[in-house]
Amino acid sequence: MRRLIGYSFFCIAVGMLITLFIESAVVLVIISGILLLIGYELFCCG
Repeated sequence: MRRLIGYSFFCIAVGMLITLFIESAVVLVIISGILLLIGYELFCCG
């Protein structure tokens, strides 16, 4: 469980760093949607 929480915090931190470099909100929404779908597929269906 600790590894999952640590991995989640790491991913959140990477996402926050990405938002510093991408200024377009539309691109961020598209990237977030794609990553959410991939994460759901890997976590629930894999």
